[in-house]
Amino acid sequence: MTTPTTQTKNISRGEMLKRLREQHAETVKRTQALLKEQKRVQQEICKVIRENPKTVPDIAEAVGMPSNDVLWYLASFKKYGIVVENGMCGDYPLYRKAEEK
Repeated sequence: MTTPTTQTKNISRGEMLKRLREQHAETVKRTQALLKEQKRVQQEICKVIRENPKTVPDIAEAVGMPSNDVLWYLASFKKYGIVVENGMCGDYPLYRKAEEK
């Protein structure tokens, strides 16, 4: 009887990758859908704040999302340098698209 490691040695790398793709097809599909949605939201938010800085409630209204979701996106965008704070409007910070490098 062959052991799993012996079987693995007998399988070509291409065959092993094919099996892994088949096993994880749903996970990959779900992950790709999430990434596509995140990119869409990023583009929508950046389009709204490209010309004029806006507050979280203003952005949320413009893109049709809850403020708490917009805040999470903006926090991550700020972390990665996609958006920057640009002053205050009352108690709310204004966000604008960061300059392209």
